[in-house]
Amino acid sequence: MRAQAHTLEGFAAAVILLSGVLFALQATAVTPLTASTSNQHIENQQAAVAEGTLAAAEANGTLRPALVYWNTSGERFRGSGSDGVYTAGGPPTAFGDTLNETFGQDRIAFNVEVSYRTSGGRGRTRMVYMGSPSDNAVAATRTVVLFDDDPVGDGTGNVSAAAADGAFYAGALDAEGPLFGVMEVRIIVWRI
Repeated sequence: MRAQAHTLEGFAAAVILLSGVLFALQATAVTPLTASTSNQHIENQQAAVAEGTLAAAEANGTLRPALVYWNTSGERFRGSGSDGVYTAGGPPTAFGDTLNETFGQDRIAFNVEVSYRTSGGRGRTRMVYMGSPSDNAVAATRTVVLFDDDPVGDGTGNVSAAAADGAFYAGALDAEGPLFGVMEVRIIVWRI
């Protein structure tokens, strides 16, 4: 009789233990997008590449021309779609070529935003928009100084004159001096 009680007790304990394990497995879902050390490594690598791309573009002088590659009559970036942003890749500039070579070959989507100070706070203009970033997106930023005499990309004058006519995406920060504004370029990248 005692042996039967111990067997029954062992069987009940096993059922409780297996029920707990099954509950724990059902409570946690493991999907291909579940964070892991390999996903974190990929995100870190993408962030480093985005930061390096911005640093290289600033160092070789291709970042500033992309910021002023503006069509004053259409009040949008030159060669962009009707919504004023590039959707199929980077702008048709050396900076855009770098973006396309760096990210386009590896099936990595990217957005590029330019933010700047306004009289009421901060403004933001999209340069490239390839969609809403996923949860594993990473970003890198770089600050670029524009001056009043920086030429606008359509050849109609400089950024100060275009802004005075209301035909440039940002307004002059300093009306008296040669400084036009401090722009913050932000790249957001994510794997498709």
